[in-house]
Amino acid sequence: MKKNAALAATALAALTLGLAACAPAGAENAAASASCPDGKIRFGILPYEDPERLEPAYQVLAKALSEKLDCEVEVSITEDYAAEVLAMENDQLEIAQFGPLGFVFANERAQAEPLASFGDAEGNPTTYTGGIWVPKDSKIQSIEDLPGHTLALGSPGSTSGDALPMSAITDAGIADEVTADYAGGHPEALLALVNGTVDAAQINSQTLATATAEGTFDTSKFRQIWESDPIPNDPITVRGNLPQEFKDAVSDALLSLDAEDVAEVSGFLGVDPAGPLIPATTKDYQPLFDLAKTMGLTEADV
Repeated sequence: MKKNAALAATALAALTLGLAACAPAGAENAAASASCPDGKIRFGILPYEDPERLEPAYQVLAKALSEKLDCEVEVSITEDYAAEVLAMENDQLEIAQFGPLGFVFANERAQAEPLASFGDAEGNPTTYTGGIWVPKDSKIQSIEDLPGHTLALGSPGSTSGDALPMSAITDAGIADEVTADYAGGHPEALLALVNGTVDAAQINSQTLATATAEGTFDTSKFRQIWESDPIPNDPITVRGNLPQEFKDAVSDALLSLDAEDVAEVSGFLGVDPAGPLIPATTKDYQPLFDLAKTMGLTEADV
């Protein structure tokens, strides 16, 4: 497999660490309490979309959460997937939303515990899929036709943007014959395909829904040649070494949020119409633990 970061230089924007405190709910002088032990809660977000687009959506969720907990919730969109795991491991985040595979590493490194995930309007768990797309007139008809071609991936450590498509290529026995380049993120991989700078690109169902709705991707001009099995949607987690009282308070607050509080975030995750957050457990993500074991993945691969 020939894998590099050449496409990252052509990304729309660098994914940089951003801190944006949402409007505090009277929490500037918050007394220590079970739900606000240090006067604020730092909420980490993985950069699965342009941070400038993600930040307003997460501010809505964070504001509602801060009101439930009577504690300032500070949103931190991390530089990349690895930075988010490292931040929680180093006690720099109290809660965080991880991608499914990122959660595996966060669980191993920071004992991250899932509290909630994104439900549909009926309160059912939601999933998404990874995919590989090519231009409609491409000679590539299946994943077996990828040797000798370029493939845009998302970011290192991404479930649908890295691990699953590379697992599929590896299973097909063609990993050494495909030039797989990290584009810098899901939107950047899609853009590389639209601009014709690669022969194929990973595009998951979440990015596909967003880009199609915005008119930045015309599905009539492209074809999907591979699709993954359904992937459970992202968990919102809490750091394992925090007091149980805090974990319980955050869990109760998350699960009591109204659907409209999470609707903007749910939209980025392909959940429409959005429902309230629903409970999540480590068992829900067992297929990702199995994938990491099968592929021999560690945090070093992020």
